[in-house]
Amino acid sequence: MKKKEKKLNLGPVFTIMFLIVLVILASVLCSFLQVRADKTSIVNGTLETSVTSVRNFLSIDGITYFFSNAVTNITLFEPLFLLILSLIGISIGEKSGLFKAVFHPLKKVKTSVITAFILFISIVSTFLGDYSFAILLPFVGVLYKYLGKNPLLGILTVFIGITSGYASGFAPNYHTFTLGELTSMSAKVEVDSTYRFSLFSQFYIMIGSTAFIVLLGTFFIHKFLFPKLPNVKADIEENLKISKKALIFSNITFILMILFILYLIVPGFFGSGILLNKNEDTYIMKLLGENAPFRSAVVYIISIVLMVCSYVYGKISGNIKSSTDYSVGLSKSFDNLGYVFVLIFFASQLIGILNWTNLGEVFASFLISLLSYAQFSGIPLILATFFLIFIIGLIVPGTLEKWTLSSPIVVPLFMRANLTPEFTQYIFMVADGLSKAITPIFSYFIILIAFLEKYNTDEKMKTTIFGTIKMILPTILMLVGVWILIIIGWYIIGLPLGLKGSVIL
Repeated sequence: MKKKEKKLNLGPVFTIMFLIVLVILASVLCSFLQVRADKTSIVNGTLETSVTSVRNFLSIDGITYFFSNAVTNITLFEPLFLLILSLIGISIGEKSGLFKAVFHPLKKVKTSVITAFILFISIVSTFLGDYSFAILLPFVGVLYKYLGKNPLLGILTVFIGITSGYASGFAPNYHTFTLGELTSMSAKVEVDSTYRFSLFSQFYIMIGSTAFIVLLGTFFIHKFLFPKLPNVKADIEENLKISKKALIFSNITFILMILFILYLIVPGFFGSGILLNKNEDTYIMKLLGENAPFRSAVVYIISIVLMVCSYVYGKISGNIKSSTDYSVGLSKSFDNLGYVFVLIFFASQLIGILNWTNLGEVFASFLISLLSYAQFSGIPLILATFFLIFIIGLIVPGTLEKWTLSSPIVVPLFMRANLTPEFTQYIFMVADGLSKAITPIFSYFIILIAFLEKYNTDEKMKTTIFGTIKMILPTILMLVGVWILIIIGWYIIGLPLGLKGSVIL
C-alpha cells in the first residue's frame, strides 16, 4: 500500500506567527554576530556613507517595543482604513442591485476577454499607486460573482495585473515623480549636475509594455492559473430587481457627480481645483502628491459616488425600501470578512517588528553595496540590477524605501555605463512591482489572502500564504521573463523611452 503524502497546510495566521518568530531569531543571531552594512545616502547634495546594523529584538528596547506598539502598528497599517472606505461603497452597490444591473449584460462575454479587460483596468489603475488594491480587489470579487465566474480568479487577476503593471499604464503616477526626484539627486551628486528627470520620459515604454502585459498576461493566467481553480459559482441575490428606468437615473447621477469631481481637480475655472495641492509645481504632484487633498480622498470619493448612485438606483427600482435597508446595505460586503481584521493585526506586528530590527535595511544595503563593485555593463548590468531589486523586494516591499537605499549607488553606476537615469529608474519600478506579488511582507498581499478566504467555497482547497504564492508563481515568473525581454529589447533596438527620455546617454 502506498502511503498518502500529507500536505502541510499552515494557515495564514500561523504562517505570519512563524515569520515573526523567524525575524526575531534572525535579529538575535545577526546582532550577536554584529552583522552590519554600509548605507549610502544623499545629505545636503553630497554622498554620505553610514553603518547600519541589526537590532536585537530580545533586548530590553525590543521587548518594550513589542508590548507598547501593538496598537500603533495597526493604526499605521494604511490598507485597513482604505479597505473599510472601499467596502462601504461596494456594499451598497451590491445591496441596491446596481451592480447586478450593470454587470448582467457582461455574462455572455468570454472569460478570456474579461481577464484581458481586468488586467488592462488593473494596469491603468496603478496611476493611483497602492490605492488601486483597496478599490479593485473587493470590486472585482463582486464583479466575477455576478458574472457567474469564480471570484478567486478575478481577485488573483487583479493582484497580478497591478503588481506586474506597476511600471506600465497611460500616465505617470505619484511614485514616478517621487522616485524621479531621488533619481535626479543621485545623478547630480556625482555624475551630471545639470540632470533633471522628466515626468513623461518613460511614456512610450509604459504604453508599449501595457499591450504586452495584457495580451501575454491573459494567456499565462488561463494557462497556469485557471486550471488550478475550481469552477465554482458564488451565491447571488436573485430577488434583486433590474430596472432600466432606475439605471438611467443612476447613470445621469453618475455623470453629474463625475463632472463635479472634474471641476474639483481641474484648475483654471472660477473656484475650481479645490482638491489640488497648489503649492506643487506639476499637475501630477498637485493631484497625487503626498499632501494633495485628492490623493488622500480618492477612495472616499469613489465610495461617495457609489453610495449616491446606489441609493438612486435602489430607491427607484424598489430594492431599497427604507432608510434601514440602505443603512444595513452599507455593510453587506463585510460579510465573512472578519478574518481580514485578524490577519491585519498579525501582519502589522510582523511588519513593525521587521522594520524595528533593521533586518530589511541591512539586507538591502549589503546587496546594493555588492553591486557597486560590479565591473560589467550593458545587458549583464541590467539583469544583475533587475534581479537584485527583485530579491530585495521580497523583504523590503516599500517602493520609496528601496529606491532611497539603492538610487545613490545604482543611478551613477548606470550613468558610468552610458545608461540613462530614467532607464535605471524604469528597471527598478518593474522589478519592484513584480516582487510585491510573492511576498507576505507586502501589506496588500495579506488583504489578498483575506478576500481569497472570503470567496473560497471549496472545502478541499485551503487558503494559505505559501499555497497562494505557489499558485501564482508560474504566472509571475512568466511575466518576469516577458519584462526582461521588453527591457532588453528596448535597450538593443535603442527605442526612445518616452518624451525627452532615452536608454543611452
